[in-house]
Amino acid sequence: MANGSRQAAWEFFGAELKRRRENAGITQVELGSRVFVSGGYIGQFEQAIRKPQLDVAQRIDEVLQTDGIFERMCRKLIDDRRYADYFARAAELESLATEISEFAPALVPGLLQTPSYARAVTLAMTPFAPDEYIEDRVSGRMERQRILRDATRPTYWVILHENALRVPVGGPAAMADQLEHIAALARERTVGVQVLPYAAGPYALMNGMLELMEFEDAPPTAYTEAVYSGSLLDEPAVVKRAHAAYDLLRAAALPPAASLALIESAAEDFRRCARTT
Repeated sequence: MANGSRQAAWEFFGAELKRRRENAGITQVELGSRVFVSGGYIGQFEQAIRKPQLDVAQRIDEVLQTDGIFERMCRKLIDDRRYADYFARAAELESLATEISEFAPALVPGLLQTPSYARAVTLAMTPFAPDEYIEDRVSGRMERQRILRDATRPTYWVILHENALRVPVGGPAAMADQLEHIAALARERTVGVQVLPYAAGPYALMNGMLELMEFEDAPPTAYTEAVYSGSLLDEPAVVKRAHAAYDLLRAAALPPAASLALIESAAEDFRRCARTT
């Protein structure tokens, strides 16, 4: 489903939620308290600013006695091949975040990937998938990156383990393009980039992939990912520990200027290799 039609469908979801809520004589605050979210969240659902999680849609059906209509709509709308099921909610939250801090222990994160790099990663992970599936995933990653071009873009800080600079993904030319893209974004100050060098020790093994998101009107969230699984963490004590882990990574990483120099050096090495092959 195209992004525009998906947005229109979520707007229909919100309009239908408002209509049925008002017909039941329930305020946003009352409905929110009964489905364990704030009244403000209900208002954002109705305006299609936020999309409810499936369990919230199920509770709305129970309270409004709507025979599962919101659950069915929610299931249909979150069935999006552009993102893995476990990542779809995190991708949505990225578009709402005011600050994003990310640690990438092995690969360049999706918000920074070039199409060639994204295609090579997807092919490596799903080598027997049809071309349509591959292109859906690549398109999804490119669409996510629009938040970095918006006037109201979030502050985005990324720590790349040196692995992400050295593992050849898609061949030397694709890697050179990828690293030059990251360097350009850093020079433009669109993103903040640090590199955690091999000399820093076993930090990648200790932490794994980590993404921290801050919001203007909601508590901070952390997202971690493993093989074919991902977890959104919003319990305050756990998120606080995740922030502390990220602070340790940032302290151990190279300063931004030295990080940029290392990225550009690695890009030059791949570009030289591409010219000789």
